[in-house]
Amino acid sequence: MSEKDRRLSSASSTSTATERGGGQEREKLQLLSLSTGKFMDIPEKDRIGKCRSVQEFEKLNRLGEGTYGIVYRARDTRSGEIVALKKMRMDREKDGLPISGLREITLLLNVTHRNIVDLKEVVVGTKSLESIFLVMEYCEQDLASLLDNMDTPFSEAQVKCIMLQVFNGLEYLHDNFIIHRDLKVSNLLMTDKGCIKIADFGLARTFGLPPKPMTPRVVTLWYRSPELLLGAKTQTTAVDMWAAGCIFGELLAHKPLLPGRSEIHQLELIVELLGTPSEAIWPGFSQLPALEQISLKKQPYNNLKHRFPWLSEAGLRLLNFLFMYDPKKRGSAEECMKSSYFKEKPLPTEPELMPTFPHHRNRRRSVQRPEARPKDQDTAYKRPDFGQAFSSPAKKMKL
Repeated sequence: MSEKDRRLSSASSTSTATERGGGQEREKLQLLSLSTGKFMDIPEKDRIGKCRSVQEFEKLNRLGEGTYGIVYRARDTRSGEIVALKKMRMDREKDGLPISGLREITLLLNVTHRNIVDLKEVVVGTKSLESIFLVMEYCEQDLASLLDNMDTPFSEAQVKCIMLQVFNGLEYLHDNFIIHRDLKVSNLLMTDKGCIKIADFGLARTFGLPPKPMTPRVVTLWYRSPELLLGAKTQTTAVDMWAAGCIFGELLAHKPLLPGRSEIHQLELIVELLGTPSEAIWPGFSQLPALEQISLKKQPYNNLKHRFPWLSEAGLRLLNFLFMYDPKKRGSAEECMKSSYFKEKPLPTEPELMPTFPHHRNRRRSVQRPEARPKDQDTAYKRPDFGQAFSSPAKKMKL
């Protein structure tokens, strides 16, 4: 293959060089023409296309840092609107946008729902096209910061209001064939009008039927479903519903429900709370990959009622529905919204009547919460070495 053919085979090849002029250096950007096979100079005024420059936004303060980006509170100098400005991580990228960022942009541009954070536009840095920012609607606080710092916990009526909105957002996502895959309290934002917004779609994926294999090591550990912990190769919307159950329990208990320190410890906590799964209640359970190396301890009791003795029968049914071991039997968002729990007293608080917490955004979190994965790592899943964790890899371990 000739040099020209090799260049023509790429539809997006670019070249950069440095020009010296007037005592200053400036970057020269070139784009490969598919018609001529030659590189052509891109004028500086056309380099960012239709995207606005980030210089049109005034950064006010830093809000936090997610798995795939840093978030700032900013003001749009054109409209005066306060927005959230998320700078995408490009630390290890040499060939354009990271796949996680591309997925997040693509998904958010195609969803519109009051319980899902709104992506307004994408803006770029003026000095380097490696600086990409997502302009999103600004929400005053996230639930993790509130739970860690609020003096009085949410009432049951307020918990119902929050969960109904979470289920409403999940129903929309799942109806549009999207799995969030990193649902947790820190990814649930709340406006000063009590509206809950599902955010951070860096790990979200579209799905189809039949489901295709996906990386099992997603969803932050405390909210990870048992099928993921045991190495299931396919994922369904049920992974989001398990995480929703963990959030529900956390709001009711005023603390994380299953705060595992490792994948093995997470399994232990699940078994301790819900009992040991079996083929009878979860067909195909014995074929999961991790069970080749471990065996779960025998614990026949469901302890949800002991953990929440004050919760009504309808509330316990809803929790159990979300914590079904078999993903096929786990409750869907639509089914959960119809639960009788939301129709009994105390009735859900109206979103407009939810309390506001103007100062909690800038407080330091008192609970160290885990991430779904290392911040700068998006590698293929490697099955955890359960045997090594117990210092006896030659034997099948018992948890």
